[in-house]
Amino acid sequence: MSILGIIGGSGLYDLPDLENTREEHIETPWGPASAPIVRGSLHGQELAFLARHGRGHTFSPSEVPYRANIAALKTIGVSHILSVSAVGSLQEAFAPGTAVVPDQIIDRSVFDRPRTFFEKGMVAHVGLADPFCQAFRHDLIEISRPIIGKVNDGGIYVVMEGPQFSTRAESNLHRSWGAAVVGMTAMPEARLAREAGMCYVTLALVTDYDVWHETEADVSVDVVLETLHRNVEHGRNVVRALARRGLPACNSNCARALEGAIITDPAHLTADHQRQIALLTGRPA
Repeated sequence: MSILGIIGGSGLYDLPDLENTREEHIETPWGPASAPIVRGSLHGQELAFLARHGRGHTFSPSEVPYRANIAALKTIGVSHILSVSAVGSLQEAFAPGTAVVPDQIIDRSVFDRPRTFFEKGMVAHVGLADPFCQAFRHDLIEISRPIIGKVNDGGIYVVMEGPQFSTRAESNLHRSWGAAVVGMTAMPEARLAREAGMCYVTLALVTDYDVWHETEADVSVDVVLETLHRNVEHGRNVVRALARRGLPACNSNCARALEGAIITDPAHLTADHQRQIALLTGRPA
């Protein structure tokens, strides 16, 4: 059975109806995940929850061990990843309390976030024209609208570095690009999920209007937290609905992303390289 992985805040897996719960501490070639993976089942669907920022929110967006997180989920058999993220709105129509299921990303992260599994003598070039799984996006939108209300189909998610919020000039620049929302974590998660052959989508829950809006309060921790608590319940209910519906078959070839992508001569691949490739493809080394 396919396993649904959920990356987000620790409150998402506080589900009274989650059955057979247990924790798994996963070590990967890229280190440990940001938190133990909480596993369980709901309506017969296997789920795996991972707190992106660690328990107690101890990792900033720039410090999250993204490679270890994706590799840990891949190790236990996760095929689909739902990323639940708090974002700022860049458009009047997307008010706090609404949601966007983006279809594109602009990556403006600038720190040294490792963004590939392929390095140190191993090279692969994976296509990322459409960074989100289209079949999974369709199901997520259909499921989310009765729960959240306004859920926009598509839009550009701008990834900024943080941990500080935007300057007003940056916010207006992102708006001039026609972007929908701004956040700090969709990259390199989407890049790494594609390299690992996993279907990846983001449920971007709007908490604020960033700092461009002339009549709304500028984004702050207080503003974000006020809406975030309500959004957590939305996220839980979306997870419940996904579990009840089951995971979609992928028509975007996400699982085949590595086919033909590794261009390093096999004679130059070390035993460590082979083990890493086996983990990412789910095939024996």
